[in-house]
Amino acid sequence: MMSDSVQKICVDGNTAAAMSAFKMIDTSFIYPITPSTTMADCVEKWATAGKKNVFGNNVAVRQTQAEIGAAASMHGALVSGSLCSTFTSSQGLLLMVPNIYHIAGECLPGVFHISLSPSSL
Repeated sequence: MMSDSVQKICVDGNTAAAMSAFKMIDTSFIYPITPSTTMADCVEKWATAGKKNVFGNNVAVRQTQAEIGAAASMHGALVSGSLCSTFTSSQGLLLMVPNIYHIAGECLPGVFHISLSPSSL
């Protein structure tokens, strides 16, 4: 049974994904690209405001110059033991493939949040 003290909010899918991701990460490397910009913006805003993750830690967010930079930086953070994720579009994901092979080959636990545009369907 739900308590009456639970706050209910209505958000879009990108914001919901960003909310759940933010709670579980230490680090996020972002390259805002439509349609995933909302996720990156939310995470960056919360980190700048000093919001903490579920472990009580600050979340470090770094914006990169390209999608491949976000994936490469994520790979480095995962190797060092950081809980890390990134946010991208289906088109941006294609540019991250070389680093995804490295991450998968090393069995590193990272999360790629992917937002699809209607033209991708």
